[in-house]
Amino acid sequence: MSAWNQLPDERLRPDDFIAVIEIPKGSKQKYEIDESTGLLRLDRILYTSTHYPANYGFIPRTLAADGDPLDVLVLCSETLVPMCMVQCFPIGILSMKDDNKNDEKIIAVPFKDPQMSDYQDLKDLPPHVYNEMEHFFSVYKELEGIETDIMHISGRAEAEIVFARCREAFEAADDTSKKVYPIANQ
Repeated sequence: MSAWNQLPDERLRPDDFIAVIEIPKGSKQKYEIDESTGLLRLDRILYTSTHYPANYGFIPRTLAADGDPLDVLVLCSETLVPMCMVQCFPIGILSMKDDNKNDEKIIAVPFKDPQMSDYQDLKDLPPHVYNEMEHFFSVYKELEGIETDIMHISGRAEAEIVFARCREAFEAADDTSKKVYPIANQ
């Protein structure tokens, strides 16, 4: 079974989904899945002194407005290894512009992390946690000359709506390459 195109629908619901981690929390290394091999590829080392504030990856079988799978920030008490699958639920969403393109990122928590699983919505988190995420994404490409702009951060209800929309977009996509390895813009 492939995480890219064969996860059953019951493992990809708005309130319970699989996230694939590409970048561990605390890393300055930007990894992506290589479309042709399925292996992890180093895209770049971040140009700024910042590091990823959470484990970062994507949700398989989704297609976001930027042409990539829907991004996900997985808040966890531990740093997760790249390429691991994590069963999560959403607690919020960060909506931003990246080089003038819409870019949404689900904020999620693993079901099996007892230190985090009581957080059910973004409003349950200490404000500093999402302030760090907002700051990171507002400056992480600055020294590359790429402008980013945080539009808003919202709670679980909006995250579930965006997830459902991105699942529908994936299922409706004509580009079969997105259905095999749903990683665009490599």
